[in-house]
Amino acid sequence: MNIDIALKEAMSISGAVGVALVDYDSGMSLGTSGGGDWLNLEIAAAGNTEVIRSKLRVMSSLGLNDSIEDILITLHRQYHLIRLMSGMKSRGSLFLYLVLEREVANLAMARHQLKRIEADLQV
Repeated sequence: MNIDIALKEAMSISGAVGVALVDYDSGMSLGTSGGGDWLNLEIAAAGNTEVIRSKLRVMSSLGLNDSIEDILITLHRQYHLIRLMSGMKSRGSLFLYLVLEREVANLAMARHQLKRIEADLQV
């Protein structure tokens, strides 16, 4: 699946408001879908690179020999899900960022669907 199809698939997840594929080395997004006036996905993508970098620094400081699967940020009305891309070396610094409406979303299903999209995505 290519980037455009992956983003469309992510937007079909129940409660999806916006999605981005982001390179956390550069902070640049490779593609976005959704968003709107109150959700600038380019700014959110850049900001979430700092979340990942910070967590990786903490893991390194603690000597944790592990990897991040995903990061969940729970807001009053939204879920912000950051899914790091695993597998091929070229995907090592990429992540999917998905914003969900909390009232509508099923978090467990969204995580499952995002994991499937990540596995099928060819970058």
